Amino acid sequence: MTNTDVLFWNVDTQFDFVEPAGKLYVPGAEKLKATWNALTKLAAKKNYRVINTADFHYTNSAELSDAPDFISTFPEHCMANTRGAGYVIETDPDDPVTFDWDKVYLTLDEVKTKRNIVIRKDAFDVFAGNPHTESIVEILAPKVVVVYGVTTNVCVNDAVLGLAKRVEKVYVVEDAIKELPNIPLPFENWKKLGVEMIKFEELKNMF
Repeated sequence: MTNTDVLFWNVDTQFDFVEPAGKLYVPGAEKLKATWNALTKLAAKKNYRVINTADFHYTNSAELSDAPDFISTFPEHCMANTRGAGYVIETDPDDPVTFDWDKVYLTLDEVKTKRNIVIRKDAFDVFAGNPHTESIVEILAPKVVVVYGVTTNVCVNDAVLGLAKRVEKVYVVEDAIKELPNIPLPFENWKKLGVEMIKFEELKNMF
């Protein structure tokens, strides 16, 4: 398997989710930073491309609410061009190409020349929240995608479901994801779809 067959998929490891001072802090997410750092370094060492997804909202975003139910709507978070929308240092992409959800691009060919790709989104599901995601995955055409980040039962789940339809194999790094409370966990459904859970130590020697 070549390094272009493997794609790492970093889901929303942003300040507002990971840091206790963030606007939509996921309890315990900061404890994953060492593993995320190790994943970032592994991708660089093996020259794997990394898709880095990011919430990037404006005040009229459909998922933002002043009276959120914390299931389908949430308080303001990851607002465009704020610190909260930035990545934590452990996953901050090196020299990425960025694709905004609200912009039109004449070409997406730069994904072939950059190792780090940032896909900004305005929905839980990156395939629904950015119209370019589908084409980017098609251009890269990975055989295997390795998923990690936050949160397990919202944006990570949507990424996994979307990828399971589009690539041969999806792995989720089980010690590199964290869930939100009060929302069902997706593990049984992932298993039915052929998604495999692995630990980072296993991943290091897989490809």
